[in-house]
Amino acid sequence: MSGFVEKPEPVEVPGLVHLHTGKVRDLYRNEAGDLVMVASDRISAYDWVLPTEIPDKGRVLTQLSLWWFDQLADLVPNHVLATELPEGAPEDWAGRTLVCKNLQMVPVECVARGYLTGSGLLEYRESRTVCGLALPEGLVDGSELPAPIFTPATKAEVGEHDENVSYEEVARKVGADVAAQLRQTTLAVYGRARDVARDRGIILADTKFEFGFDGDRLIIADEVLTPDSSRFWPADVWEPGHAQPSYDKQFVRDWLTSDASGWDRRSEQPPPALPQEIVDATRAKYVEAYERLTGLRWS
Repeated sequence: MSGFVEKPEPVEVPGLVHLHTGKVRDLYRNEAGDLVMVASDRISAYDWVLPTEIPDKGRVLTQLSLWWFDQLADLVPNHVLATELPEGAPEDWAGRTLVCKNLQMVPVECVARGYLTGSGLLEYRESRTVCGLALPEGLVDGSELPAPIFTPATKAEVGEHDENVSYEEVARKVGADVAAQLRQTTLAVYGRARDVARDRGIILADTKFEFGFDGDRLIIADEVLTPDSSRFWPADVWEPGHAQPSYDKQFVRDWLTSDASGWDRRSEQPPPALPQEIVDATRAKYVEAYERLTGLRWS
């Protein structure tokens, strides 16, 4: 089993139609036909959306995405139309809400990897490949790849795993021209973000993007280059050969799999609520990632 431990009821706002409740974001449509995307403070781990929220997480994700959209504007347009709060929306939506273009979304998670870890490492250990791409011998957990690679995945529903697929599978699904455009744009954006992060003492190990079309224009959508969609590692302690410390929800994962939680992830029981110290440590990591990347103070 997996999914929501406690699925929230959508907030009702005059003039907005609720479309979807995701792991983190709630999606609405306004009367003009634009999308209204609200980033909650929910957090997920091991395919479960947990019952405990991380204060400010949704605002950090939203504000960091907006900062990155500015850094990437010359490479790819984004879906943001406005950041003002829709009329009648609750005050809690401030800072976490984007009004966005309604795009024809591409049903592919566009993943770029510059380092070997996660599901890519598991495949490499079996076949010396990642998504069918051959890699050299001798790589270990945390190794930098000879060059960044495009390793797409299917987009899963809440409670299910994204599944890595080959580039050829993407080309069959969306067409050769679109697949080539996705790969080129994904690697260009990754390259820019990797360099920006490196200048700030952070390694961007991998990241995933979502794209859609506005007519024939490819647009980057959803969140970009946040601790939820990316692996950020502190560069000063990077050491291949083992798992790296990360600016993300690793505190949550580690506690859930520890004896302290009393939870067996192989069981059908939902995970328990998080203790306050894990909530505080996780929030601090998200805020630190925002401040180190942007150079701005979180307030």
